[in-house]
Amino acid sequence: MGGGFPFPGHTEYITDTLDARESVMFMVSDDLKIGLATNHIPLSEVTHQLNKDLILRKLQLLNDTLKMDFGCERPTIAVLGLNPHASDNGLMGDAEEKIIRPAVVEAKKNGLMVMGPFPADGFFGSGQYRKFDGVLAMYHDQGLIPFKLLSFGQGVNYTAGLSGIRTSPDHGTAYDLAGKNEADPASFRRALYEAIDITRQRKSYLEMHDNPLKKVQKRAAKEEEEEIIPEEDN
Repeated sequence: MGGGFPFPGHTEYITDTLDARESVMFMVSDDLKIGLATNHIPLSEVTHQLNKDLILRKLQLLNDTLKMDFGCERPTIAVLGLNPHASDNGLMGDAEEKIIRPAVVEAKKNGLMVMGPFPADGFFGSGQYRKFDGVLAMYHDQGLIPFKLLSFGQGVNYTAGLSGIRTSPDHGTAYDLAGKNEADPASFRRALYEAIDITRQRKSYLEMHDNPLKKVQKRAAKEEEEEIIPEEDN
């Protein structure tokens, strides 16, 4: 981001600050939820950073987030290809066969409802994204261009995988509008409301999935504590 700030974006900064091992930049709206395998890096670096383990970790995080923070009991996730036409059976690259498809296969073996890789253009153009709870894009613009075309001003940037809840508007700082009273606050409001909804949903999920034995132990300990009567002085 420049200015002596050592991180390329807020997602990376907050992930580091909260000591999270992994996070996902997750763009969220009512109709579309897109996570990114890679975030704020040059396009030339994407192929160097992508690998099977990275995609698997991102898929697991998306799956857990959709369940815990968005109330999807059995999330379905679509994975986009990297190359045009998802390489068209190897005619335009091999990332799909060597990296992405093996990650999808293993994710399925781990119990995740994952499909792909899909060619990104047809996936959004045909409206196929509506059939899935979440989408994993391979790089920044592959995910954010369709998201902002479909949801600009009504979307939220959510950082999935953190111990805390972090949301922000789906757009940048818009310095060109600063001080002109022309900025649209709609996405900021959505980010605020989304943070409240996610907080409530996560609390409910954690309570519902808490170890019942722990609840019994806590209740017993509390009852035992309440039954203790101080001895009278002789």
